[in-house]
Amino acid sequence: MFSLKQYRITLSAQQKPTIKPEVEVLVEEKEEEEVNTPWKLILYDDDIHTFDEVINQLIKALGCSLAKAEEFTLKVHFEGKAIVYEGNFEECLKINSVLQEIQLVTEIKG
Repeated sequence: MFSLKQYRITLSAQQKPTIKPEVEVLVEEKEEEEVNTPWKLILYDDDIHTFDEVINQLIKALGCSLAKAEEFTLKVHFEGKAIVYEGNFEECLKINSVLQEIQLVTEIKG
């Protein structure tokens, strides 16, 4: 954040000059920072889907290897959730829609 100070000098015939600060604050917009912030797609554990269903859907959504999909699935199973993608918002939405085709529980966080 930047600030710029200006002063107003008031003169009176009977007084000494007085200086009063006038503060003007310039606010830098954070839009660029928010755009560059990586978004996270989180997959949550549920008791409905089998390991194979989750693995296959992760491969379909992410285009990842079988080993990586298995790694994500085990992490979700044992830890309750896993970040399966980090990147731009549009890609998160695209991957999320594929995961939700079989009603997997997901969340996008920015």
